[in-house]
Formats: sequence, C-alpha cells, structure tokens
Amino acid sequence: MWRRAAGARAAALLAVAAASACSGAGSPGAPGASSSASADRLIVAVRHAEKMDDSRDPALSPAGAARAAALAALLADANIERVLSSDYVRTRATAAPLASAAGVEVEVYDPSDIPLLARLLLDAPERAILVVGHSNTTPALVAELTGEPADSMPEDEYDRLYRVYVRPDGRVSAEVSRY
Repeated sequence: MWRRAAGARAAALLAVAAASACSGAGSPGAPGASSSASADRLIVAVRHAEKMDDSRDPALSPAGAARAAALAALLADANIERVLSSDYVRTRATAAPLASAAGVEVEVYDPSDIPLLARLLLDAPERAILVVGHSNTTPALVAELTGEPADSMPEDEYDRLYRVYVRPDGRVSAEVSRY
C-alpha cells in the first residue's frame, strides 16, 4: 500500500494505519453538512485542484490554490480527523489547507492499490476523513467503497466532491456535489 520510496515515513504511516484500524476509537461529532444520521462516518473524496502545467509533478495553479482554500472552507464544520493524499505536489497542496485547519498531518497513501485503501478507510475509526486523489483514482475509490460504479472524471474536471457515508450497519452510500 505504501510507497517504498517514502522509506521510514511509509513504514510509520502503515503502523499508524494498522493501529487506527485496530483501535476502534472514534471521536464524536457530526461528520458533515448532510442530513445523514450523526452516527454515520464520512469519507470525502476529491481530485486534486487545478495544476500549473502538465509536467509529471506540478504545483497547483493560482486557481488550484483558490480551490484548495475553498475545499477547506467548505469542510470546516465537517470535523475532519484524518487527511490522506497521494504523494504528489498537487494532491498534497490540495489537502494542506484543510489538514492545517483541522490540526492534522497529511498522510501519504499509495494510489496503486485502491482496494486496500478502501478496506483501510472502511475499517478506520475516524468519523470523518478526506482523501485527495486523481481523475482516475477518485472515482475508482468511490466505486470500491460503495460497490457501485462511479462516473469517470474528465481531465479538465476539478470540482467533483464525493461524500461517502458509512452507516453503523455497514451500508455505504455516496452523494456527489461540486465545489
């Protein structure tokens, strides 16, 4: 699941993920702005914001930085407890404003194993988690979480936001919005 290139950091994150999955502790609070029951857990999945160019690992453009700030503002009351990002400048920069506001670190995940990521998210004790990915991995993650197909995401789409609700009885549903 974790990148070898990240070395000790990846090993530490894997240990944190394993401990989180086993702890069973969650924190109270409404997971988001939806009308879903307060006992639901929330996983928010987005694609990274607009990038500067088409190079391998570009920074966010000014529009992308503004979108990252808008995401943080939109989810300010969602009580996000954990923020996950693939290990790219654009995804980490999209996640950073919300992570900073929530007082948590951005954790890096390996987007090459979406089924494992989905299992870890479904078993995580946190009540609200943000996952920042890519145009191909974000719909794939939502499909894996819900068991339902998710529409593909065009390369020029940056505003799709999935709210995936995990109910206490294990049922999972998703809502799509724009931000």
